Amino acid sequence: LESDPLKGRTMKRSRFSEEQIIGILNEHEAGANCADLCRKHGMSSGTFYAWKAKFGGMTVSDAKRLKALEDENAKLKKLLAEQMLDAAAMKELLAKKW
Repeated sequence: LESDPLKGRTMKRSRFSEEQIIGILNEHEAGANCADLCRKHGMSSGTFYAWKAKFGGMTVSDAKRLKALEDENAKLKKLLAEQMLDAAAMKELLAKKW
């Protein structure tokens, strides 16, 4: 019996909520040093700049809307993949000679 080692795994959740991330970015815009912010909040500068690229200029409501859209997009992609798999199985079944 083989088991898939990746089955059931999901991406690691962030320790920070969207509100906290935007708060940290606002601290930086207010003049705080990137290195000081990273040390204060226990994160890497790479994480900070990734957040800045993704959430820069957003408000908390914008970030919540983005998260909702990303979740909806993931559900739709999963549904599409399932439908394509069903269609491929039907084609394979109908292609077999009786």
